[in-house]
Amino acid sequence: MPASKINQQVVLARRPDGAPRVDDFAVIESPLPALADGEVLIENLFVSLDAGFRKWMDEGSGDHILPAMAIGAPVMGLTLGRVAESRHPDFHIGQHLMARLAWERYSITDATDFLVVVPDEYDCPLNWHLGILGDTGMSAYFGLTDVARPQPGETAVISAAGGAVGSVAGQIARIYGARAVGIASGADKCQRLIDELGYDAAVDRLADDLPGALADACPDGIDVYFDSVSGPLLEVVLDQINPGARIALCGAVAAYNSATPLPGPANLFQLVTNQATMTGFMTHLMHERYPEARRQLLDWVEQGKLVNREHMLKGIESVPTAFCDLFAGRNFGKTIVALG
Repeated sequence: MPASKINQQVVLARRPDGAPRVDDFAVIESPLPALADGEVLIENLFVSLDAGFRKWMDEGSGDHILPAMAIGAPVMGLTLGRVAESRHPDFHIGQHLMARLAWERYSITDATDFLVVVPDEYDCPLNWHLGILGDTGMSAYFGLTDVARPQPGETAVISAAGGAVGSVAGQIARIYGARAVGIASGADKCQRLIDELGYDAAVDRLADDLPGALADACPDGIDVYFDSVSGPLLEVVLDQINPGARIALCGAVAAYNSATPLPGPANLFQLVTNQATMTGFMTHLMHERYPEARRQLLDWVEQGKLVNREHMLKGIESVPTAFCDLFAGRNFGKTIVALG
């Protein structure tokens, strides 16, 4: 137990109106209660910033995954920490846990939350287990390996290609022999996709003629689309898919800041005429396969086929800024805040 018994937490100060702003959040201090039987105290070392958690900041947004976040309550997210004290038979002091808890220095849980023990046999920085070896890297792995299944010579398009998942997904598509085309915001980020991640081509989402720019980058059409954006961009892509195309639905960034549901693509009949598939998936439901994914991802890194990019900030006071960076396009790769 920390000597001060004081916790620092990032709470939801108000519900974001559109894209989140730093002053939608506040950092507070609160007393840390004693553990009860069956509980674990986790000292959080890193906070993962993931755009999908914006969804649960709206009133009435609760579902079977998370309740809507309450004003004044700690913001929920993914963390990686060390067991500092345990009164739970399944966890011991010193273990590292990846968990869906809150943006805070210390968390107390009865282990009914999403908890994954981080194995210590991997020779890599601990924070990689929130990024390339965590849910983001695994989303790219499962989405490409299980759902999209790119083949040699095919064209794979990746949306949000400079983000946490997209930065890995495009590289995996190339490992499988496909031609990788990334979609990102801004010319600088598009060039980084090519120079740093090995993308074969990149398309600026802000281009005046996005359909034309995409067609120029994909002259043979689109066989695979890894979608983390949804919305109007999905409609543009559907118009250019090939027969037998596979679309993996990973996220919907375009909808997270919208107060009303975005209109669905008006061209879904493209799936019918091209006998294409569009499949959603949730990585955290595949946690029994995490060892398989970690081994393969780390093997690719060691072979030089896969590079890891992170947008790292430090200190709990930086967590709101890091989260807002996601929606302002200031990140490249996985966004993490080191709390220690």
